[in-house]
Amino acid sequence: MKPRSETAFRKLNINRIWLPVLLGIGVVVYLFASDDNFSLADLSLIGQADWRYMLLTLLAVVVRDLGYIYRIRVLTKADLSWLSSFYIIVLWEFSSAVTPFAVGGGVVAIFLLLKEGINLGRSLAYVIITSIFDNLFFIGVTSLGLFGVYDSIFADISVLKSKLSGSLKFIFWSSHAAVSAYTLIMLLAIFVRPKFFRWALLKITSIGFLKRWQQAARRHGDDLVLASETLQGEAFSYWLKVWGTTLVTWAARYLIVNLIIAAYVHLNFVDHLVILGKQVILWTIMLVSPTPGSSVTAEFFYKQLHKAVLGEYTLITGVLWRVLTYYFYLALGVVYLPRWIKRVFPARGVSE
Repeated sequence: MKPRSETAFRKLNINRIWLPVLLGIGVVVYLFASDDNFSLADLSLIGQADWRYMLLTLLAVVVRDLGYIYRIRVLTKADLSWLSSFYIIVLWEFSSAVTPFAVGGGVVAIFLLLKEGINLGRSLAYVIITSIFDNLFFIGVTSLGLFGVYDSIFADISVLKSKLSGSLKFIFWSSHAAVSAYTLIMLLAIFVRPKFFRWALLKITSIGFLKRWQQAARRHGDDLVLASETLQGEAFSYWLKVWGTTLVTWAARYLIVNLIIAAYVHLNFVDHLVILGKQVILWTIMLVSPTPGSSVTAEFFYKQLHKAVLGEYTLITGVLWRVLTYYFYLALGVVYLPRWIKRVFPARGVSE
């Protein structure tokens, strides 16, 4: 599946930032306006942050992004320069930010890798492996719910005391099951029996009403085989580095909320664990959001999850969290997309 330039550029389009930005601004204005205890004077609360925790927050942002950049360097065995890795991560995150979480930026990532000199087989393999390792982290943290870790969090959220309680738990466990099943299939397809999975896809799509998807199934099957051949024989140390950087990167991404909240209210060790648990639930909900970058969904449920602890600081910290984990990438995309286009299409420039 070699992505066509026009397909990738439909996602890598600066004009696509306006919908998520407008949605984000709209929901923030609504949350402020609908809060009876809020006044414009409350905006000054942002200055009450403990600067030490805010510095740690910025450090977590740096660790998160350097982790992504280093991981793609590890995956490609340093065939990508640091600059190429930077562009790929920034634009990959940008493409993910302007699409729903479930859609992601896989096609764009393959296109970016191809343009940076990585061949199709390796590009496919690296994007698939990145998805698998991210999913393994997600499965690990959500699986803690099997031991009742998140039960008290569900019970304490005000919105969950209504009829939504059962629905959100269903979303949580459905997302866990879907991601687990997909990851298991991809692991088997890549590392155990890629040709069998290609055969299975073709057999399934040979059924009458599924024949219309047989060509797509053939392409996906070929992609799996090509990716599998690319990854065969990698040393244990290679996978250990990939897994290690995945853990560090996602830990930093989750800790951003803890550090922002700690900048405004005192937290003990147990409080930090509870906030991490709430982050797991929030990311699970965001996973099924239909809006670009989970705009609206993220802001609404952040308030529901953290209002009891944060009180008057809830909306301020929510805005800071979204700026550092979402709008930051939209801004980077606006700055670096034209530069990258000029870099890889020097003869045609931005109009390519």
